[in-house]
Amino acid sequence: MTKGDSVEAFLSGYDETVFSNGLKLRKIILANLPAITEQVDRSARMIAYCYGQKYAEMICTMIPSKKGLKIGFYKGNELPDPSGILKGEGKISRYVEIKSDSEIKSAALKSLLKNGLKAYQVRMKGK
Repeated sequence: MTKGDSVEAFLSGYDETVFSNGLKLRKIILANLPAITEQVDRSARMIAYCYGQKYAEMICTMIPSKKGLKIGFYKGNELPDPSGILKGEGKISRYVEIKSDSEIKSAALKSLLKNGLKAYQVRMKGK
């Protein structure tokens, strides 16, 4: 991440709700994924959270837009989701729409982050 690509600077290009929720979501992500790396990707309009440079080392992405905020999970189609909050029909990824503080702070979201970390650890054992 270059100096001009801070998370705050990137999120400041969105409305106040997306900006504020993005910072709150970031705090939850960082608290639940120890030593994770943040990579702002302006061209893809997202922030990737990963433990390396390879796609397989990614846990999730924060995706802000004019319509709101999402958190996408790599291999989300394989994550346990007992609360049923994951959405999407893609082959690999799934996402959660973030609309409120309660969704950001929910046990269901924290559980997905922890399950994403466990899935990453299993993937890396096979490498």
